[in-house]
Amino acid sequence: MKRSWYSKKWFVIFVHIAAWALLFSLPHLLSSSGNEKQPPQKNPDKESAVWYFQIIMNLTWVAYFYFNAYFLVPKFIIKRKYWQYILTQLFSLACLLVEVSLLFKLFFSPEHFNPRGLIFINSFIYLFFFALSLAYQLINEKIKSDKLISERENENLKTELSLLRSQVSPHFMFNVLNNMVALARKQSDQLEPSLIKLSSLMRYMLYEADEDKVPLEKEIEYLQSYIDLQQQRFGQKVKVNVTVDAPDNTLEIEPMLLIPFVENAFKHGTGLIEDAQIDIDLRAKNNVLQFMVRNKYNAASEEIKDKTSGIGLVNVKRRLNLLYNKSYSLLITEQDDWFVISLQLNLH
Repeated sequence: MKRSWYSKKWFVIFVHIAAWALLFSLPHLLSSSGNEKQPPQKNPDKESAVWYFQIIMNLTWVAYFYFNAYFLVPKFIIKRKYWQYILTQLFSLACLLVEVSLLFKLFFSPEHFNPRGLIFINSFIYLFFFALSLAYQLINEKIKSDKLISERENENLKTELSLLRSQVSPHFMFNVLNNMVALARKQSDQLEPSLIKLSSLMRYMLYEADEDKVPLEKEIEYLQSYIDLQQQRFGQKVKVNVTVDAPDNTLEIEPMLLIPFVENAFKHGTGLIEDAQIDIDLRAKNNVLQFMVRNKYNAASEEIKDKTSGIGLVNVKRRLNLLYNKSYSLLITEQDDWFVISLQLNLH
């Protein structure tokens, strides 16, 4: 996976350096140079004693920050060894206070050495860097954890979508091949053109359906070929009304997303049903797809279908949830001997 420019190592290092430079320059930027009082130096010749002291202490705080963030926190806090972590922090504080005392005596006059003030000020600074490094590493760990979870979810999503799509294709082919068998038994002249259409459908399934998105017009052609095959099979036994209004050729959709609804209509809207009728309406406007499929059904004499019945419809519901989340609405109703599926899909 390609990393973003702001997550690259060179940029992270640059941000850290800039942050430290800004933090350590703040006291000098905020203080008034004329009112600045410095302790008398032990050796007048060492005019830069204060600067040496500050540089060493700044480096000490930087070292403690990264030592706590990248070693102590992962070793103790992440592993929930809280008491060991507290003891380690107390030991680190003691070492830092000893270091400050020795540096102060080295660079400044002993008479200005104030143990209480030294402990108070540096303990406060220590707590500041302690909280800063702890928060930094915990946030960093949280970001890594969320990223890992997100990557796993994406991989699981891709795997599940691939599985669902692989289940749709064989189910569809099972029904189409049944149609071919029926035409062959009838020795129908429509068998040859039906095979040509089947070839077109298989070409779409093999070379187009593996894409994440396909042009909406290709999906419509796929639907129309399937409907034609079913009309050849049922002839005048089923009245089929198809309305398509999708003038925008730039719209895209997940492949084989709509076919299970049509497949379901032919599966449950034919057979022992008087005046069987299937209505299909597809409209696309302002990047919104309106898709409606309805078929007559007889709940009292609903015949038992094959064991694979409903697999496609269940899969498409799951795919809609995974792919479009809240960007779609699906309404399924049964009223007055009509089974109606209404889908509104945001094609953004």
